Amino acid sequence: MNVWDVGKLVLIVATPTLVGAALVWVPRWWTAAHDSWEARRPKPPQPIGPPIEQLAADLRRLLRLHGSLTASAAVAMRAHRLWAVEAAIAVRATEAARALDIPHREPERPGALRRDELVALLRALAAAGLVLPTKVGPFTSDGRLG
Repeated sequence: MNVWDVGKLVLIVATPTLVGAALVWVPRWWTAAHDSWEARRPKPPQPIGPPIEQLAADLRRLLRLHGSLTASAAVAMRAHRLWAVEAAIAVRATEAARALDIPHREPERPGALRRDELVALLRALAAAGLVLPTKVGPFTSDGRLG
């Protein structure tokens, strides 16, 4: 037997093992190379909150609900709901201000804006181009009517 015959024999014996190893390891290497490539690519900027259209629609809906609650007759029942709606308005207004880069005070807890801060923030949002109802308020102070 010469070297050529030995080489053919080794190739015939080793081929199934090499093919099996390639089937196992090549996908792993490919995935690792792809992950490495993706990690190096710059990421596009991601939004930090909901779309501004959704924020505006939520604010309009909440302001309409606030107007209907202040016009209702059941004073005892509306106080808590009114406070909750105003807190939701404050949360959405701060999210919209953040999205539009309007300077505002970040409250220590979500929705904890004073009455004058909330009115000023809503006016600033309207001045920035957000379509809101023309009449807003009167807002309560800490959920108490007065």
